[in-house]
Amino acid sequence: MKILIIEDEKELSKSISQYLSNEQFITETAFDFNSALEKISLYDYACIILDITLPNGSGLDILKELKANNKADGVIIISAKNALDDKIYGLNAGADDYLAKPFHLPELGARVAAIIRRKSFDGKNEIIFDELHINLNEKIALVKNTNLDLTKKEYELLIYFISNKNKVISKSAIAEHLWGDNMDVASSYDFIYTHIKNLRKKILQQGAPDYIRSVYGMGYKFSLPK
Repeated sequence: MKILIIEDEKELSKSISQYLSNEQFITETAFDFNSALEKISLYDYACIILDITLPNGSGLDILKELKANNKADGVIIISAKNALDDKIYGLNAGADDYLAKPFHLPELGARVAAIIRRKSFDGKNEIIFDELHINLNEKIALVKNTNLDLTKKEYELLIYFISNKNKVISKSAIAEHLWGDNMDVASSYDFIYTHIKNLRKKILQQGAPDYIRSVYGMGYKFSLPK
């Protein structure tokens, strides 16, 4: 799942990014109002960590822009301001959570995970899709009680597919989800084919059906075989 960190304190942003990356999230960063506005207009995120005080603008205006455009990104406001009015204003404006600085990174990580579960998986810690059983807390995927032994990218790809099951997903959307700001490091989509091939192989080897279907000229669809 892809996370956007909108925070002008670069050391804090780096710490959050490193922690969440270790938790198998893909992270992007924005350090000011204008770059944050550009990112939310171009991309969708599972969760946005949003500081209120930003160079050239307010994080609350970013939140208003998200809601005005009916974007479903989860939002956690982080701010040194611990005033009750700021918290109430942010939550009333549509934020999903509020965390005052300073905070512990594991708490932030837990809140991010909770928002993603609530928005993408109805608040469940475990996902069952046919023969697949995924534990979001432990970040493991099983078929018939056997661990699939997925790489980080394969696990992210599987979660992305399941959260968009029965939808056609373009190759560019998959690339942007898996690589975020670094998606331009590849000169082609060969790396997508490799990850999908390996994920499909591991699922099939454990006796599950082939859930991944190529849709010519459009992308891929994850669904129960007909």
